[in-house]
Amino acid sequence: MSFVFPVQIQTLNISDGPNKIVYYPQAVKMKDQALENLINQTIVSQTQELINLQVGNMPTTVVEMIGLYELKNNQRDVLSLSQSNYTYHYHAAHGMTFIKSLTFGLKEKQLCELKDLFKPGSDYVKVLSDLIKIQIEQRDIPILGEFKEIKPDQDFYIADKSLVIYFQLYEITPYVYGFPMFPISVYDLESIIDENGPLGRMLASQ
Repeated sequence: MSFVFPVQIQTLNISDGPNKIVYYPQAVKMKDQALENLINQTIVSQTQELINLQVGNMPTTVVEMIGLYELKNNQRDVLSLSQSNYTYHYHAAHGMTFIKSLTFGLKEKQLCELKDLFKPGSDYVKVLSDLIKIQIEQRDIPILGEFKEIKPDQDFYIADKSLVIYFQLYEITPYVYGFPMFPISVYDLESIIDENGPLGRMLASQ
């Protein structure tokens, strides 16, 4: 596998006073300008989506809003990142945080959905759900009700040789537990991974 340079990232922000600042990443100096535009427009759109989700949820005044991002993978023509937004509304019992992520296949020149990582027709929902059920039991994670299966478009990101499936606050666990994250090794998914896709590149041994 030939060496692939990581995407150069710069940090921008939207600010409305000291307690309201949202940091977000932007790709810079890419050879493929159309791909750079796709990445940056998608990130900006998601940044705004998170802000709207927070502001639209409550009629009360926003006291504090902090938006952050993390690069999860920036190698092998795969850029995967997560964005979080913490917002506290006036007189609320506690603040609320949402996390969303984006994974771009640079070779494919596209934003990847969960289904794009697997062979067409593979029952990835069942395979991932079964692996998550095992982790829930092993890690003794407190679940609200019974966990049956992930959504076909469940939140995810790629981190080196792991696919991380995660859930929002309250989605399957009590608020106090935080965000349930389930790292799944690419080697446990080898039979259903699209070898030519983004996750397939993580599987390569070089």
